[in-house]
Amino acid sequence: MKNLFITASILLIFFSQLVFAQTDDQNVSKCDCKECHQFDFWIGKWKVEWLNQDSTMSEGKNTVNSILDGCAIEENFDGNPGMNFRGKSFSVFNHNHKVWQQTWVDTEGFYLLFNGGMQDDKMILARKVETTNGPLIQRMVFYNIQKDSFTWNWESSTENGKNWKLNWKIHYTRI
Repeated sequence: MKNLFITASILLIFFSQLVFAQTDDQNVSKCDCKECHQFDFWIGKWKVEWLNQDSTMSEGKNTVNSILDGCAIEENFDGNPGMNFRGKSFSVFNHNHKVWQQTWVDTEGFYLLFNGGMQDDKMILARKVETTNGPLIQRMVFYNIQKDSFTWNWESSTENGKNWKLNWKIHYTRI
């Protein structure tokens, strides 16, 4: 048993070294492609504001960080004081599929997966789900992107993207 443990430990160390045997240049280049920086506009601390259904304004904050040596983006959304809602996402550029992918989780218990990328001057991430009423496409659209502001829309379509319904519009201002 002792010999098995020692052999397994040596193999684990050996294979770990193979995995991490890349030079610094290889690590930097993997996450330093043109597409890898398309979400850089989002990094920072943001005041977020939206119009409620009763025509009152609400606000919250969103802190977005570059993590894992620039290979991923971490979002920390806090709807307080405007609404009791928090969420977190992780976004990464998938080199194999040439798309951005995002995983979102929140205080409502949602777990959502999105794919997409830049289209013209907009970052669009979408997902398609089957519902009891048929297919539904949901998407996030980041647009009017400036150095210190942009607008974000949460949209849905039951017509395979032919028409879109605006569900939530948030204006971001850098803090």
